[in-house]
Amino acid sequence: MCGIVGYIGPKDAYPVLVKGLKRLEYRGYDSAGVALINGGGKLNVYKTKGKVAELEDFVVDKDVSGNIGIAHTRWATHGEPCSANAHPHYSSSESLALIHNGIIENYAVLKEKLQSKGYVFKSSTDTEVLVQLIGHIKDTNGLDLLTAVQLALREVIGAYAIAVLEKERPDMIIAARKSSPLVVGIGEGEFFLASDATPIVEYTDKVVYLEDEEIVALHREKGFKIVNLSNVETTPEIKQVSLNLGRLEKGGYPHFMLKEIFEQPDCICDCMKGRMNVEANHVVLSAVIDNKRKLLEAGRFIIVACGTSWHAGLIGKQLIETFCRIPVEVEYASEFRYRDPAVRPGDVVIALSQSGETADTLAAVELARSRGAFIYGICNAVGSSIPRATHTGSYIHVGPEIGVASTKAFTGQVTVLTMLALALAKEKQTIEEHVYLNMVKELSRIPEKMKKVLALNDKIKELSRMFTYAHNFIYLGRGFSYPVALEGALKLKEISYIHAEGYPAAEMKHGPIALIDAEMPVVVIATHNALYEKVLSNIQEIKARKGRVIAVVTEGDKTVSGIVDFCIELPETADCLEPLTAIVPLQLLAYHIAVCKGRDVDRPRNLAKSVTVE
Repeated sequence: MCGIVGYIGPKDAYPVLVKGLKRLEYRGYDSAGVALINGGGKLNVYKTKGKVAELEDFVVDKDVSGNIGIAHTRWATHGEPCSANAHPHYSSSESLALIHNGIIENYAVLKEKLQSKGYVFKSSTDTEVLVQLIGHIKDTNGLDLLTAVQLALREVIGAYAIAVLEKERPDMIIAARKSSPLVVGIGEGEFFLASDATPIVEYTDKVVYLEDEEIVALHREKGFKIVNLSNVETTPEIKQVSLNLGRLEKGGYPHFMLKEIFEQPDCICDCMKGRMNVEANHVVLSAVIDNKRKLLEAGRFIIVACGTSWHAGLIGKQLIETFCRIPVEVEYASEFRYRDPAVRPGDVVIALSQSGETADTLAAVELARSRGAFIYGICNAVGSSIPRATHTGSYIHVGPEIGVASTKAFTGQVTVLTMLALALAKEKQTIEEHVYLNMVKELSRIPEKMKKVLALNDKIKELSRMFTYAHNFIYLGRGFSYPVALEGALKLKEISYIHAEGYPAAEMKHGPIALIDAEMPVVVIATHNALYEKVLSNIQEIKARKGRVIAVVTEGDKTVSGIVDFCIELPETADCLEPLTAIVPLQLLAYHIAVCKGRDVDRPRNLAKSVTVE
């Protein structure tokens, strides 16, 4: 969840580190800090509660010189957000400084052991325990830092990505990972370190993704070396990355979230590029071609995901079952990994994750793979852990998503799941040719229809002002729209802090209807699909109890618009593709309500973009 940056080379390290922290601030913003070794060999650590901007203010009059350093932006796990708990943490002798992403599960036992030897702790974090342990092993046994890190990590239970500086070695950074991402950037006479590639691509396109229990020594003169915990040297695979730097900036928008909402038409085009022919009558996924037998012979599909990706998975379930006639289960990865699921050889497990680093989803993949399942990953971040742990898969190619509340990743995942369902159905011959052709054609038109919905932004902005007072919202939908209701409610609660719940519309009568009164806004997705009449009845039940209804309807609808309080019209499309257009006004509604309430839309409290801890 936290963001790690490191640099060693000829440049001043501090500007590189701070720019990198800003690129990674979506991973956590409870506190921030930096450690630098200056030309005189002094190890300076500066840290403060709050965002990276607060750190910049804090160091205005401090010595931030030096060509080597590490930096951190924190999402709190152990210990409340405060300066004492911020990273980096010193060792007892203040000769080492360490930053850490992850959770050391046995930190209490290790801390008690160190306290019995006279060590005093200044924070309540598990991270300080780790740096004290490394320092103790190093000093007690007269070891070099690399060996001390190896021995310390053998005693650790949990997840970590760490970077360590030693005052006496201003020419070296030691870093390691287990179940938490870490990327090494290789430049001309310089090295970079980060939790993902976004802080690195400005300087180099050559990266190495560390594997679990690997340790890298970055040396100013000798280059870099990767070893495991047993000191066996490994041969790294240097990969080339490509990121559009423009997508890492706001581009004139007030927030990344709004920019990413408006990017969706282009992102969906990028997602389909190379997978749909120019005539828009055929879908080709290389993963389906290369693994046709495994996919076609599957007895069932299991989709594992968390959060927004789980909502996309619910839509994927309906798409695959409708077109391919294969039973599909959708599981929260956090539950799946711990409940001894009945996974068999012949099952296909689809793992959905924007970051490709979601800890629970990655663990679910490893569990399913160990039991013989075939794993298909759908991710956004190229080279991340989940794609490397799967047998095959598809990237969604929507570009970096900086806003913590996911938007374009959701529509990208739904688009890939749609193409997967259509490609499989074509191979299985479970879809009639005219239906297949119509679906592919309609999918190709979605970006233009999204643009029509985005043109309603000003109207939705005005509408949002009326609902900033609300303390609760209910979102309702049926069929393909039910997961959209869940996702719309999630967006609102994430960024506005208004309590919101999504329900299947018919389930309203089984409890939630008790909440409805004149103060309860209800968002209903009531497009003109096969369940339209059913949803219309639900709306009438709400209005009979004086509920205020915001309805998302198909263009030209006269019936629903005549009985609800507010209407948002969508271009007509196939039922199964409606989630791609229907989610857009709900994203905009959540965004504008949050802005009206003065919320930090891109960095909502207590949340982080990439959930790399349990």
